[in-house]
Amino acid sequence: MSLSERVSRLRQDSLDARPTVSSERAELITEFYERADGVLSAPMRRALAFKHLLENKAVCILSGELIVGERGPAPKATPTYPEVCCHSLEDLEVLDSREKIPFAVEPETRAVFRDRLIPFWKGRSLRELIFGRMTEEWKDAYEAGIFTEFMEQRAPGHTVLDDKIYRKGFLDFKDDIRQSLESLDWLNDPSALNKQEELKAMAICCDALITFAERHAALAREQAEREGDPQRKAELERIGEVCDRVPAYAPRDFWEALQYYWFVHLGVITELNTWDAFNPGHLDRHLYPFHREGLAAGTLTQEQARELLQCFWIKFNNQPAPPKVGITAEESATYTDFAQINTGGVMEDGSDGVNELTYLILDVIEEMRLLQPSSSVQLSKKNPDRYLKRAARIIRTGFGQPSVFNADLIVQQLVRQGKSLEDARNGGSSGCVEVGAFGKENYNLTGYFNMPKVFEITLNNGVDPRTGKMIGLETGDPASFSSFEELMDAYRSQLRHFIDIKHRGNNVIERLWATRMPTP
Repeated sequence: MSLSERVSRLRQDSLDARPTVSSERAELITEFYERADGVLSAPMRRALAFKHLLENKAVCILSGELIVGERGPAPKATPTYPEVCCHSLEDLEVLDSREKIPFAVEPETRAVFRDRLIPFWKGRSLRELIFGRMTEEWKDAYEAGIFTEFMEQRAPGHTVLDDKIYRKGFLDFKDDIRQSLESLDWLNDPSALNKQEELKAMAICCDALITFAERHAALAREQAEREGDPQRKAELERIGEVCDRVPAYAPRDFWEALQYYWFVHLGVITELNTWDAFNPGHLDRHLYPFHREGLAAGTLTQEQARELLQCFWIKFNNQPAPPKVGITAEESATYTDFAQINTGGVMEDGSDGVNELTYLILDVIEEMRLLQPSSSVQLSKKNPDRYLKRAARIIRTGFGQPSVFNADLIVQQLVRQGKSLEDARNGGSSGCVEVGAFGKENYNLTGYFNMPKVFEITLNNGVDPRTGKMIGLETGDPASFSSFEELMDAYRSQLRHFIDIKHRGNNVIERLWATRMPTP
């Protein structure tokens, strides 16, 4: 089916938008930290920083769009996160000049980094704290390329939403928080104070996201007052109503459900630069009740649902992955933030998870042909052949989406890990690619482990031949080994040595994130 004029234009605008480095978020977060009260707990400091961001960042509603909200001040204006890691002027030059996957950096942005951001964050970023807490053997292995460490410049990610936001609004969540605060056991629970600070911070974040939506509602009404086209005027008035409703209250219809998710998504990726990005999870099963009821009541047509989903797809494509720093900026580049939409699979009771909305989402995947969001088919023996054949027709076009996963094996894997059967069935795949129980956990990416490099060090008796530095174990000169098994024993010893170094480092890094940079 051909795209509507609206969607065709918005899609082309998204494709034509030039990825840039925006200093807006970095300036706002710096403004907050310059005057932040030093006695605040870490959760409260982060919550108030989040509130400051959402109350002051630019909001925009693009011409003709139906789903609203951008992470930056404009599509593909990509923020940085200096409290995690601050880009150097050299980093900005690399991003601006590299041949593939560049991010344009305007002179004004460079000046802001040079004159304000870099001086303020020197010695204050979490990245510098992490490197300061690592052992010399960790640093030697890192510099030799034995492993990388994602969390030295990106926040823990791979968090996937379940269905809770479609049943509750943020005012409901605030009520849950209030009840949890009232039930704290101050006499017997030594962690009651920490829990109180986290819960108070969560309540602030609820209010912040509601305020962010209300700012969009106000802008929609301002635009509606100036709009001369009656159809667009009505759309803007409806956008205002939607943004007044969600996320404060539970969504009542398909449009509100999509916009609710999008505000939550923007909140997560504005708060920190999660890697991989936040994910909607099983979008077809979450939205299906709204789709079914809207069609039955006559308040939604199939074409309206299609157009709303297409506009939703464009919003993902407007958000490039935040650019990296250091050697990683030179060697690893992508615009994809790996937000993956799951379809199909099985329901919590083990029944077929495919519904009519599943097929509409597959249509949208084929029609939009965008880099983002990523999409996957969760294929179970419970699913009908029609589902597999529809996905196969998309795949054979050469688009590269959707990817295909064995949903039944994912359930088995998660159960074997100790998940309940219900949580396993509600789980799936995310990012590029991991599996987990949606809405119940995140699964941190801690970097790559370079096994060939470890083998090279084994062949050199623990010495890195690139630098001549002893960084491994002295497992013997391989020239003196009498069997291949001796070589493999030496290799296994080196692997255990470097895995232990990596594991110990990750235990420290994860605690630093939890205590210094929580995400309430």
